[in-house]
Amino acid sequence: ATAFKIYQPYLDHMAVKSVLENITVDYDELRKPLATIRTDINQRLYINQVSLPNQEALSIIDDKGLLKFDLKYEVRLPMFFNVDAVIKFAEYYEAVRP
Repeated sequence: ATAFKIYQPYLDHMAVKSVLENITVDYDELRKPLATIRTDINQRLYINQVSLPNQEALSIIDDKGLLKFDLKYEVRLPMFFNVDAVIKFAEYYEAVRP
């Protein structure tokens, strides 16, 4: 039963990870301003029926032409009574602006 509850957050994270990996290799996307990149990421997540828990889960920083995508969030799942399972995800990606 525990595995079935934990499966969905991992599946959602794989979709988020796939979106970010695709963004980091899409040179047309990397030419856009940061706000537009964030909007495009949110649109792709919406299409995949996935959402991040909050806006702070993903930070995008432009460091002199090097885009840094830092994804950190956790999912809390109620298991039974007062016991919760906490799953932490942390991913880091870099992309060079063309």
